[in-house]
Amino acid sequence: MEAFLTANMAPVMFTALVVFLLLGYPVAFSLAAVGLVFGWLGIELGLLTPALLQALPDRVFGIMKNEILLAIPFFTFMGLVLERSGMAEDLLDTVGQLFGGIRGGLAYAVILVGALLAATTGVVAASVIAMGLISLPIMLRYGYSQSLATGVIAASGTLAQIVPPSLVLIVMADVLGRSVGDMYAGALLPGLMLTGMYMLWVLANTVFRPDSAPALPPEARTLHGLALAWRVTHAMVPPLVLIFLVLGTIFIGWATPTEGGAMGAVGALVLAAAKGRLHRKVLVQSLEQTAKITSFVLFILIGSSVFSLTFRGVNGDLWVEHLLTSLPGGALGFLIVVNILIFLLAFFLDFFEISFIILPLLAPVAEKLGIDLVWFGVLLGVNMQTSFMHPPFGFALFYLRSVAPPEVKTTQIYWGAIPFVVIQLLAVALIIAFPEIVRTGGDQRAPATGTQMEVGLPAPEGSSLLDSQDYGDLFVKPPPGEDGR
Repeated sequence: MEAFLTANMAPVMFTALVVFLLLGYPVAFSLAAVGLVFGWLGIELGLLTPALLQALPDRVFGIMKNEILLAIPFFTFMGLVLERSGMAEDLLDTVGQLFGGIRGGLAYAVILVGALLAATTGVVAASVIAMGLISLPIMLRYGYSQSLATGVIAASGTLAQIVPPSLVLIVMADVLGRSVGDMYAGALLPGLMLTGMYMLWVLANTVFRPDSAPALPPEARTLHGLALAWRVTHAMVPPLVLIFLVLGTIFIGWATPTEGGAMGAVGALVLAAAKGRLHRKVLVQSLEQTAKITSFVLFILIGSSVFSLTFRGVNGDLWVEHLLTSLPGGALGFLIVVNILIFLLAFFLDFFEISFIILPLLAPVAEKLGIDLVWFGVLLGVNMQTSFMHPPFGFALFYLRSVAPPEVKTTQIYWGAIPFVVIQLLAVALIIAFPEIVRTGGDQRAPATGTQMEVGLPAPEGSSLLDSQDYGDLFVKPPPGEDGR
């Protein structure tokens, strides 16, 4: 048994993590527990030295000092303030009046508003819940099929996963060692492409199933002419200005993502105050939810740091690299297998868990195969959108079920999600077939943050974490032929 563990520590450690996750233990604690237990076991077996685990405090303090991660609470707070201040309701009502006269108009309105909310909130739950509460009853009242209405709402909400300022893009940039600005620029066109593909699906329904998405009757369209123009200006100009304030300054290099997030948070407070909706309850609820989401992300990040330190110490990075580089088909074969793996894992794990657990194992192999890591991160980001839409565990479906009227059946929500999952997978295939969809220009290396999360990636100069040259005698390398491969 001891000889087996010595030769196969990495696969056994990874299997133990999978078992803990399937048993339902919290992800952050599962990661940390597996890392500590196998760190102790590696020391007992002579694979590691106690000095390895002494690097853990340095990793934790490195996470605490990472300024890039400040963008997460800023963007989360911005989105929650806007959602609770009624911006989504104003947008849906205005765009619904604008497109209501055409068949499928409400569905188009939901998709466009979903894209706008994604560009201002970056929070999937906020977008899905807001649109589910506001637009779903109206769509059902005017004859939309349950499956199409619920599918459009859930899918539009998941645009916050890939359209900047997506939280997962911030996390992936830190894991991959690339700049958040490059990740945002790379994800912009894929996000717009997905928006267009969703609208094409609605168009197909209006052509082949016209009864599933009727136009609004004349009595429901209460705004016309100058009144409608003023409503459009009042409802759409402020969020568009905020989008430029946040994303525009990041793209043109005037602000870092952290600074852009801070401006966005202040801008959201100003917009809410201008509408007379900045009440104490709104502020307290937004702050509480921001603290919960940020703590969730950082605890997973700390747990994954513990896991990755031990996993790398037992040559887990070499084991994963050997598995993936030996696949037939070179880089294309690697991309196909990885995307199938991510799609299947998304049935059980959410996007944060995949980013923190799986991405650090895949990134070194992708880089070795000559794959640009910005492009690779955006590709997996599009794939990970399916984690919100998978029946029966997709979080977007749970969010929508919680606010949907009682007459909407859960099976209809699931059937409505399936076409949009297919669309997301088609988008993955298009990005692989036409790599230029993802813009990968600019500085490919992230500035030194002191919190490199990678397994096997070289830490940037000035990082407080230990790269492969810094490990020295922290762990004992097994003899040739016994490295677990």
